[in-house]
Amino acid sequence: QPDLTVAENAKPGDPLWQATPRGGEHEIEGYADKVSVLPGETFRLRVSTTAAHYTATAFRMGWYGGAGARRVWRSSRLPGTVQEPARTIPGTRTVTAAHWKPGPAVDTADWPEGSYLIRLEAGTGARRFVPITVRSASTEGRLVVVNGVTTWQAYNLWGGRSLYQGPGGFDDRSTAVSFDRPYDTSGARLFLDMERPAIEVAERSGVPLAYITNLELEDDPHILDGARGMVSLGHDEYWSAGMRRTVEAARDQGVNLAFLGANAVYWRIRFASTPLGPNRLVVCHKDGRVDPTTDRWRVTEPESSLTGPMYTCFPAEATYVVHTPDNWIFEGTGVRRGTSFPGLAGVETDEVLPTMPLPRPMEVLSVSPVDCSGRPTTAHSAYYTAPSGAGVFSTGTMRWVCAMRGSACE
Repeated sequence: QPDLTVAENAKPGDPLWQATPRGGEHEIEGYADKVSVLPGETFRLRVSTTAAHYTATAFRMGWYGGAGARRVWRSSRLPGTVQEPARTIPGTRTVTAAHWKPGPAVDTADWPEGSYLIRLEAGTGARRFVPITVRSASTEGRLVVVNGVTTWQAYNLWGGRSLYQGPGGFDDRSTAVSFDRPYDTSGARLFLDMERPAIEVAERSGVPLAYITNLELEDDPHILDGARGMVSLGHDEYWSAGMRRTVEAARDQGVNLAFLGANAVYWRIRFASTPLGPNRLVVCHKDGRVDPTTDRWRVTEPESSLTGPMYTCFPAEATYVVHTPDNWIFEGTGVRRGTSFPGLAGVETDEVLPTMPLPRPMEVLSVSPVDCSGRPTTAHSAYYTAPSGAGVFSTGTMRWVCAMRGSACE
């Protein structure tokens, strides 16, 4: 069977896929009624715009000779409408746009599996993204790229509230956030900053890839059966018990894991339904006295038993320093012990803490002294081998994926 990743990336890309100019705050914005679909399934957009008309264009993100994306679909010109303002649900202070009128249905027939951005373009020229994943039904024999949608939603301030803040600060935050709303800023901020560079490198490499979101880790305990490996990308902080059990079971069956960010598996979440479907609400009270099921994982089951290093610093600013250059992770790089990469360790970092449960045997690959707002600490990359033979790599820094851009990483 020809390598589908190679064949897909040999197709002509479209370097003009970006969503600029963004326009005014509510000039155009929208969301999809599904987080992911199988190839050939349909999803529906819900769009609000102050313009008289708009178009929607779907781009599959990849390498494509450096273009970064391929256009797979474009709508006809669609009539614009200004939807009702966001609503806030009392109790959880959840912001929702579930009451928006449905827009066009989008058929994904002939869309290859992958990470997609739907670009909404108002007649005025303003542009915003709507992310959607065309997921893989089977991951067997492939490297699985996981879009970290629960963390995207946790930080999403659209409508004035996220899991971090509301109009009145932290105490006014949402304790549950919904996928039934657009994302803030460009519509795809965390995907573009924390995931796209790694996806571009993976697609350029020609390795056979599968794509899922972390909702599939919750929905299907067998989604990773037979996979070669799973990649957690640059910011993957919010994990349910189902997600964690799926990944741990895969590791224990020989599936390799890579955590390319820092602060993974930090907040424990649970899912609930919204008017648009199951698992479209991410619940996280961040207070074990209110809800013991949505506290930090480390309170009851430290994440280090899965990841190795665990989160200890924000904001971190440090030089990444190689400690074990003969590990296979560094093969072909020419690094030596003490080789340093200024700025690579940050803006959150992880550390191997001997007082926490740790997998053995584990190699510490980097030892980077960190200034954590005046408090000295250390950042570690690490690699361990599970009893199943699976290898687990953790970068220990949130800037690893950004650095895949090379000098363009700031």
